[in-house]
Amino acid sequence: MSKQLLRSGTSIGANVRESINAQSRPDFISKLSIALKEADETDYWLELLLATGYLNDKEYQSIQDECTEIIKMLTSIIKSSKGISKS
Repeated sequence: MSKQLLRSGTSIGANVRESINAQSRPDFISKLSIALKEADETDYWLELLLATGYLNDKEYQSIQDECTEIIKMLTSIIKSSKGISKS
């Protein structure tokens, strides 16, 4: 599980980095959408690590809070890039 967390967690940054050099707006949105999916997967692995006792509540909450913020930021960027209002 920890290896899956490492893979999905590092993939977020890799896809955000790729989005910087996107060839078009749709490409930019696509790369950030992949990063968002990876962030959601990371959140899943964190939940499993907590449930199995690999992380204690304090460790989980600290990391999960950051993961939630990343998800919110990516969602906001994707929506604004698509021209969707935040209502």
